[in-house]
Amino acid sequence: MKIYSRRMVLAGVASGAALTAACSNGLNSRGPATIDARVSSSLEHLYRTYPATQDLRDKAAGVLVMPLVTEAGFGIGGSYGRGALQVAGSTIDYYSATQASVGFQIGAQQYAHVLFFMTNDSLYNFRNSPGWSAGADVQYAVNDQAGNLSADTTTSLAPVIAVIFGQAGLIAGATVKGTKYSRIIP
Repeated sequence: MKIYSRRMVLAGVASGAALTAACSNGLNSRGPATIDARVSSSLEHLYRTYPATQDLRDKAAGVLVMPLVTEAGFGIGGSYGRGALQVAGSTIDYYSATQASVGFQIGAQQYAHVLFFMTNDSLYNFRNSPGWSAGADVQYAVNDQAGNLSADTTTSLAPVIAVIFGQAGLIAGATVKGTKYSRIIP
């Protein structure tokens, strides 16, 4: 049995924080205009690259866009990003996304993700929770075979559909499960 000292644990936490800080998510300006510009650019890229997502957009009660999430880890890891919730194409709130993890991991990556709230109830629950966490109720539309986005009948009936895209970095397998979303005032 190995006993870890406080110094070792603090060194691991400091390493994770340093890795996260080294991979700035590009949202250094706290202004809403910066977030809105990044959200708009990300949505344009998503709809141009994966045209099937336009159907999800058209059916969704609301869309949460996290244009750039930075994830880093060295044993202990985490991720952070900021984005906007849009209803009928207009931004109504700003949110942060945070995630913490412990386990065998080393590296860093950045990615964007969009949550499509397919029902008014799922959007209402998201907006009225003090800190909504993505869990088993989130279905994924997956990128398969030469970049085609697939959202089958089961997925299209889900209350929340996640699309992760634009991944770059050294950690494989981005996910939103366990991510906590909190309303912010930029």
